[in-house]
Amino acid sequence: MQGAQQLMKVFVTRRIPQEGMKILKQAGICNLSVWDSDEPVPRAELLKSVSGAHGLVCLLSDRIDAEVLDAAGPNLKVISTMSVGFDHLSMDEIKKRGIRIGYTPDVLTDATAELTVALLLATARRLPEGVQEVKSGGWSTWKPLWLCGYGLSGSTVGVIGLGRIGLAIARRLMPFGVKRLLYTGRGTKPGAKEVEGEFVPLDTLVSESDFIVVSCALTPDTQGMCNKAFFSKMKNTGVFINTSRGAVVNQEDLHEALSSGQIAAAGLDVTTPEPLPTDHPLLTLNNCVVLPHIGSATYATRGIMAELTANNLLAGLTGAAMPTELKL
Repeated sequence: MQGAQQLMKVFVTRRIPQEGMKILKQAGICNLSVWDSDEPVPRAELLKSVSGAHGLVCLLSDRIDAEVLDAAGPNLKVISTMSVGFDHLSMDEIKKRGIRIGYTPDVLTDATAELTVALLLATARRLPEGVQEVKSGGWSTWKPLWLCGYGLSGSTVGVIGLGRIGLAIARRLMPFGVKRLLYTGRGTKPGAKEVEGEFVPLDTLVSESDFIVVSCALTPDTQGMCNKAFFSKMKNTGVFINTSRGAVVNQEDLHEALSSGQIAAAGLDVTTPEPLPTDHPLLTLNNCVVLPHIGSATYATRGIMAELTANNLLAGLTGAAMPTELKL
């Protein structure tokens, strides 16, 4: 019985890829309990299951606030989130209790950058509309301006937030013949040299870019940043792409800009809420492409995210250095 008492209780809020579960099981220090579903854990279940836990593995969809931390109790040493974003975590509350946080930056950079480029091209070149026309019999004789979109060659691209993912997106877009790459953020970035990025004020970026890509973190400063004033400064041939967080965009204002012809098109991999209700006004528009938050969805990336999440958790439980710790 001795051994069993030394096991530390760990609650995993969702079925995660096997690569991560294997590491947690083989460590031999965890008494694992898992919400074994592809659907998010109900709030009441989360509050019950986290009780007495030493470690918590969570996802973006789990709001980890004072209520959850109180329900967990004083044993909780570590929260490991299988995400690069952490706006679902109440940082002040976690810090107050001296709990460590693991997250998964870097490993999803390439997958998210690839998806962003795919979404930009699909939106600018109207691919979903084209697919629909073929299926519905709208494809008739060749017409000079039918389904014409916008190309990257000779264009100006603006990246809002040239962090790890923003830079990875810029690197992939430059070979398409982009003429200027503008970026904005809290300050200049050393990595910008590589893509000949010009650091400009937000207003300049918005008014001069043909394509605007949002890849910044969600903070009080960026919440609702892409609003009526923002869209009114864009070119009416401008294409807007968001793969960061849904709350960066005021969706009513985006709908207005798209339906009035203020801007040409938008592609979103993130929305508020997620999932977006099927009767949402944005989904009625041909010039808006909405994806179900699949930025990091490659088999390899999700497996590596799960491994890193598990290793962060184990390090937090044993007091060792985490592979990727979010420093508070």
